[in-house]
Amino acid sequence: MYQNCKLGIVVPAYNEALLIGDTLRNMPNFADRVYVIDDASTDRTVQITKGFVNEQICLISHDENRGVGAAIVTGYRQSLEDGMDIVAVMAGDDQMDPGQLPSLLEAIITGKADYAKGNRLSRLEHRKGMSNWRFFGNWVLTFLNKIASGYWKIEDPQNGYTAITRDALDRINLDDVYPRFGYCNDLLIKLNVAECRVTDVSIPARYGAEKSKVRYGPFMSTVGPLLFRGLLWRLKTKYVGKMKD
Repeated sequence: MYQNCKLGIVVPAYNEALLIGDTLRNMPNFADRVYVIDDASTDRTVQITKGFVNEQICLISHDENRGVGAAIVTGYRQSLEDGMDIVAVMAGDDQMDPGQLPSLLEAIITGKADYAKGNRLSRLEHRKGMSNWRFFGNWVLTFLNKIASGYWKIEDPQNGYTAITRDALDRINLDDVYPRFGYCNDLLIKLNVAECRVTDVSIPARYGAEKSKVRYGPFMSTVGPLLFRGLLWRLKTKYVGKMKD
């Protein structure tokens, strides 16, 4: 437990044979459960993960590739079923430093937020290793996400290092969360409609041997319309609906 709260950690994994071992080896011992969600990997991700399965770490496999958002939702559902109070997300590529997890958890434990997320853009030293192209892409997505989600103080929306309360998960429709890359943008919109408190936690970027699976051209062509639809849905649900009532 972490400060009397049951903590679950969701680890979405798709073809992470290179780094899933390091990720699981460094999991904090205060986590009650670690849910590795294999999204129909075609490499040795499952075989390697099985070597780590114990009372803390469990493996859940999708029968077909559904996307990182869907993998995280699977982990969220299992966490709720197991009675976790807080659920964090840490990618399977060892990019998220477990030493930074308490900072995310403290934002929730102290009552500051229902959903805490990492932010690599707030400090120059935290962007070390981030290419100019990647920084520019994040900056553009930050601006678009502010408009779509209504969280005007939130930056680095693509940062998947997060923690969320059980109550916040209960307040959103997990069936409607976008299943692939872009889920984090969609989730912020849904959290705003559910009137959840969201905060950024400054966390340095961490890059190593992993290679990003995001292809920015196709990603932008997908997330742009996703944000636009999300904006319209948020305005309709929060404001137009209330005006009619």
